[in-house]
Amino acid sequence: MPKPLGMSCRTWVAAWAVLCAAGIGATAALNASVEPEAQPEKPVSAECAEYISDIETQLDRAKADGNDDGVLAFSRTTGGAEDCRDVILDHFGGGR
Repeated sequence: MPKPLGMSCRTWVAAWAVLCAAGIGATAALNASVEPEAQPEKPVSAECAEYISDIETQLDRAKADGNDDGVLAFSRTTGGAEDCRDVILDHFGGGR
């Protein structure tokens, strides 16, 4: 039976180091190329959905009237209304 080729300890360490460096490089390349996962949409409360619908209606009405200058003001007068600020910013792209 032939005798297996002997490899010195330095050869094993060098091979191990090369494989580790290649693995680290491949991992870094994969992490850089992967897009972040899309966040699942959070459920919107009925009150916020209604408020967004009102805003869209007013925006559509302003466009139909020719007042499409991009400046509209909205106010909410109901007491104890839920804070829909973040939902509105996400919906209309202000949170980007």
